[in-house]
Amino acid sequence: MTKKELFRTIGVKLLPPLGYVMMKFFWFTSKKSFHIQGDISQDQAVVVCWHGELMISPQVYRKYHPTQPSSGIISRHFDGEIIARILQMFGIEPLRGSSSKGAKQVLLESFRALKRGDDLLVTPDGPRGPRHQISDGAIALALKSKAPIWAVNYKPKSYWQLSSWDKFVIPKPFTHIECHIKVVNVDNLSIDEAKEHLKAKMLEDTIL
Repeated sequence: MTKKELFRTIGVKLLPPLGYVMMKFFWFTSKKSFHIQGDISQDQAVVVCWHGELMISPQVYRKYHPTQPSSGIISRHFDGEIIARILQMFGIEPLRGSSSKGAKQVLLESFRALKRGDDLLVTPDGPRGPRHQISDGAIALALKSKAPIWAVNYKPKSYWQLSSWDKFVIPKPFTHIECHIKVVNVDNLSIDEAKEHLKAKMLEDTIL
């Protein structure tokens, strides 16, 4: 086993529980305000958030859909494996694939998840960017499902922002976080129009 393989084997075991604990720590130590635009029900939803907001957004979603069966599209990269295992701790089952690897298979699995009634979580600019751009696949799933789209964002008052491609946002402990869910309607729009409309809504309450 090479050093890289050893590192990844250890990382896959240790990093998910550490990541989960960190996410819960920042969630429970923060003061939060929740802003909802549109009607939130307990019915199936397609939930979209930026890749750089994965620290808090899944927990915002779970506040309003705490027990719904859920699936999330996660890349097949190593960091995707870490994210997938963390999301499983929130009851979100991973569907593994991306625009570059396993795209057809993961789209098929996504449609199956929607058909059986799962909520579907998507990072439309993941797994490698460009940052804050909406992929065709994310919109196609939303349009096909006929389920309402929840655009989930958050803005902490104090935060760290990594130098990664997604400029990952980590709220500082005990800060105040503005949490947003917008129910976005893309009915009767073309894919390009729907992408622009959803992007504009998501950028209203995000850190640029």
